[in-house]
Amino acid sequence: MSQELIHVYFMPGMAASPKIFEYIKLPENQFRMHFLEWSIPFDNEGFEDYALRMSQKIKHKDVVLVGVSFGGVLVQQIDRYVNARKLIIVSSVKSMFELPKRMLLAKTTGAYKILPIQLASKIDIFEKYAFGKTMTKRLELYKKYLSVNDAKYLSWAIKNMVCWEQKEHRSDIVHIHGDKDPVFPIKYIKKCIVIKNGTHIAIINKYKWFNENLPQIILEN
Repeated sequence: MSQELIHVYFMPGMAASPKIFEYIKLPENQFRMHFLEWSIPFDNEGFEDYALRMSQKIKHKDVVLVGVSFGGVLVQQIDRYVNARKLIIVSSVKSMFELPKRMLLAKTTGAYKILPIQLASKIDIFEKYAFGKTMTKRLELYKKYLSVNDAKYLSWAIKNMVCWEQKEHRSDIVHIHGDKDPVFPIKYIKKCIVIKNGTHIAIINKYKWFNENLPQIILEN
């Protein structure tokens, strides 16, 4: 009798494409990988309504949800509609209490409303003025993995990340986090699986760790 496949749905981070998962490999005799993509939000669409709309892209039952960064926040909301067998977040946060102080300050002051989001679509311009190998490499990563540069989406996403107000989270959520994450510093994170020297893009540059550990994490009760 053949083993029933476990369907695993992956949600990338803010403005990112599913290419961030290109190095992730799960045993094909056990798992089937599916990749969700960001849609442009409707006018005045709330986060809950957006998550409900995204949940309709999940075509299987008893799925595993894996979300990275803001995608990790979104899959927690999607889970309320699909009741996933396993909920996994990477380089993300489980509640508003894990947000860094600078984000909480941005929420309090409303500073997130005046971010120059239009510049996100001007990567080619930045590239002309990139100095040094580090900046050039970073711009190459942006061009490869960031697929959504729509100002409306970015404004909506930043607002919903900074103003996220979840206080309670699913008790059996699996949180994987790098100890060198500059976006969501690990000092604010509670109860997580730590990736040594992992940064905010651990899903990309620590893919070997995920390939070795993710199957067991999914199968654990």
